[in-house]
Amino acid sequence: MQIEVTARHESITTDMRDRAAEKARHLLKYYDRIQSIRVVLNKGGDGFSCEMIADLEHSGDLLAHTAGHNMRAVIDQTEERLERQLLDHKKRTRHRKGRGPNPHQPTRT
Repeated sequence: MQIEVTARHESITTDMRDRAAEKARHLLKYYDRIQSIRVVLNKGGDGFSCEMIADLEHSGDLLAHTAGHNMRAVIDQTEERLERQLLDHKKRTRHRKGRGPNPHQPTRT
């Protein structure tokens, strides 16, 4: 899995870059079909924001975005939101599998 951490409008410290990459890597625990995760950190006039975009195999992208005044908290909250989306996606795909008639079971007439 590829992890790309970038910053908009400001350079970020290696500590923040490593924290964001570690949080992104942690998401593999919940869903193993992640091809890549892009993390975009931003500092605006009113605080910080973090955006995580997960590119899933055989599916679309999942996006989580959070804004706040503490960069560490913003990264943590964004990771939690993307984690919830991944778990919901995994649950939906598992429930789709196996629907329909069983071809090995005889039908009643």
